[in-house]
Amino acid sequence: MTAWELRRAAESDVPAIMELERALFVNDAWSEQSMRSEVTGEHGYYLVAFPPGEPERIDAYAGLLAPRGAIEGDIQTIAVAPHARRHGLARTLMHTLIGEARSRGAREIFLEVRADNPGAQALYVSLGFEEIGVRPQYYQPDGVDAIVMRLTVPTPETTIA
Repeated sequence: MTAWELRRAAESDVPAIMELERALFVNDAWSEQSMRSEVTGEHGYYLVAFPPGEPERIDAYAGLLAPRGAIEGDIQTIAVAPHARRHGLARTLMHTLIGEARSRGAREIFLEVRADNPGAQALYVSLGFEEIGVRPQYYQPDGVDAIVMRLTVPTPETTIA
């Protein structure tokens, strides 16, 4: 079984994040300036995943925008390198972001997902997200619709051991 470690992204991770961003999102990759702003912004929470002992090798990243005390948060982005897929890494990243949003006071989390990405849609539905709308031709220059999804943040449950 493959394992990864997660840590909060730092500004020094932006070049490695951008390498993965450009490889995966050829036509609609974020600019390096936008990514740097998100990673270093006071209201963001970005994670990177890397193999143990190789913290400079970014195999996945994900980001949340959730100001402390706000009742809403947004999953800004999530990306997993092809060789790291189908191992639960995206699910782990999403669970971590949902937990962070909860700790910041968010009661709802929103995201957009490409209409032509059924795998990501299935992941989000399995996590409790529901489709609430469509943004026509949101992803440019491809002209692909975005499906808008919302999660009502679950209250943490504790059980007696």
